Amino acid sequence: MAEKPVLSHIDASGKANMVDVGAKADSERVAIAEGAVVMQPATLAMILEGNARKGDVIGTARIAGIMAAKRTHELIPLCHPLLLTKVAVDIEPDESLPGLRVRATARVTGKTGVEMEALTAASVACLTIYDMAKAVDKAMVLTGIRLIEKTGGKSGTWRAEA
Repeated sequence: MAEKPVLSHIDASGKANMVDVGAKADSERVAIAEGAVVMQPATLAMILEGNARKGDVIGTARIAGIMAAKRTHELIPLCHPLLLTKVAVDIEPDESLPGLRVRATARVTGKTGVEMEALTAASVACLTIYDMAKAVDKAMVLTGIRLIEKTGGKSGTWRAEA
């Protein structure tokens, strides 16, 4: 018989609580997340040409994603504050969408994973792209936000299927 999955943030009585990671060993942990913003071709061209009224869309979204990763514990209940050693947000145009693809990487040496930090970075970068271009394209769609890979910790490596 398969074991019933257990939610780590719910105690025996059903109450939400922060997981105690005090006894866990430190290990290097890395998580990579992605997302995309689909937009009109003219909106993508405007962003790539640097003609957005609010300024450098890609540069601002990159910084917003990095800042968001550092504040994940303030945004997501029950997340631990982490001393991140690296956060990178890469944003690339994709004419086939058309739009921008976002990839966020978070790294820490610690007792708990950085999946939420990578996902938060990707999400906020996508939200920032939307915010900066919404004056010309309110129909943009944020899509595909997901974890791509995580390494480290007791559960080891996990990769999303292609």
